[in-house]
Amino acid sequence: MTAPATARGGSRWIEHWDPEDEEFWEREGRHVARRNLVLSVLSEHIGFSVWSMFSVLALFMGPEYGIDPAGKFFLVAVASLVGAALRVPYGFAVARFGGRNWTVISAAMLLVPTTALLAVMEPGTPYAVFMAVAVLTGIGGANFASSMTNVNGFYPLRLKGWALGMNAGGGNIGVAVVQLAGLLVIAVAGAAQPRLLLAAYLPLIVLVTVLSARYMDNLGPVRNDTRAAKEAAADRHTWIMAFLYIGTFGSFIGYGFAFGLVLQTQFGRTPLQAASLTFIGPLLGSLVRPVGGRLADRLGGARVTLWNFGAMTAAVGSIVAASARESLPLFIASFVVLFVLTGLGNGSTYKMIPGIFQAKALAAGLEGEAAAARARRLSSASMALIGAVGAVGGVGINLALRQSFLASGSGTGAFAVFLGYYVVCAAVTWFVYLRRTAPAPAAPGTDRPEAAGPETRPVYAEV
Repeated sequence: MTAPATARGGSRWIEHWDPEDEEFWEREGRHVARRNLVLSVLSEHIGFSVWSMFSVLALFMGPEYGIDPAGKFFLVAVASLVGAALRVPYGFAVARFGGRNWTVISAAMLLVPTTALLAVMEPGTPYAVFMAVAVLTGIGGANFASSMTNVNGFYPLRLKGWALGMNAGGGNIGVAVVQLAGLLVIAVAGAAQPRLLLAAYLPLIVLVTVLSARYMDNLGPVRNDTRAAKEAAADRHTWIMAFLYIGTFGSFIGYGFAFGLVLQTQFGRTPLQAASLTFIGPLLGSLVRPVGGRLADRLGGARVTLWNFGAMTAAVGSIVAASARESLPLFIASFVVLFVLTGLGNGSTYKMIPGIFQAKALAAGLEGEAAAARARRLSSASMALIGAVGAVGGVGINLALRQSFLASGSGTGAFAVFLGYYVVCAAVTWFVYLRRTAPAPAAPGTDRPEAAGPETRPVYAEV
């Protein structure tokens, strides 16, 4: 049985947790895990909304603000960069402070950038001040790492694709929701009232903080483990998956931040016209992320990821053609498809992470709970690093678009670069995780392959 939640440092702690035990899971584990998942989603959702706030506020920033499109792209790139960098300490904070405790802290911290934006969001504010506040909004992007690390500890391997997909999808949808809220403000009050959008988020942040403090739990078995962090950092699969996650999540957040600006800059859309379109892609991409995780649970994350990168390549090819021809209908349709594919890929890549470390644990001779515990340790540690590097892709996308617009007045060149990256991601996925290799030689005097050797590696096609 689960030891009752105990007071340790004034917080709720569960000292025994074994989700791989099906009897325990059905008896009580499922209910506890789902409660923590729901609250984790709410906190991460608000975090994503705050993180992507400048992508919406850019639509309110007319000529009277004195900021050109390149300056706006740079603001959202700074927010992306800070959010990516903070994901590393945030991801490890769960083991240091407890998942519930850190969720309360990180949710409350969202009041800082939101209040700062409420104070400075008006014409005449110096660009340096906006830049400083963009740095603060990066706090919201870091919530993803701690939230995913926390949820990863609650769920068994067979359900991680779904659980991580639900958690991330519910968070990702914060991008679309804040864009919809921005559209509502522009439609009702006009583009001169950005503070209405910001004021609406303050009570929501307080509510999520209170609910997290009241109903979430810390997992005692998840302890501060610097050795796990070092092992994850030294494992090549952490960095391979980070490279792939740049292609999926980096694309999702980068396009989510930039789409409205591209519509305004390249296609001459008004703030209201741009706002009425920008939310569609992030919304669909967020909703299908759990589908990507579920498909990966059933078909294997590596297979789904490979097919997805192939489809992303085709979608960006269509975007390049639409951008070159200045065809707005084709551009929007292709972008919406691309957003959906980024969501599917986000789900499948994150499912791969615990599966890879489970396969490595089994290959090392561990079994049962020992293998599962090692996989949880290393996959949770690696998620902090993978999430951080993946989010850097959002920075790259906005900087590439900024440079493309400065050089040619169009995003076509940047989209061509993105197409090439997806081709490389597909090749890496196949080569590392799906390529068939020759079986290892049999050990002397046996019919079994050797347990170790340069030709032996775990089979990752099913992860």
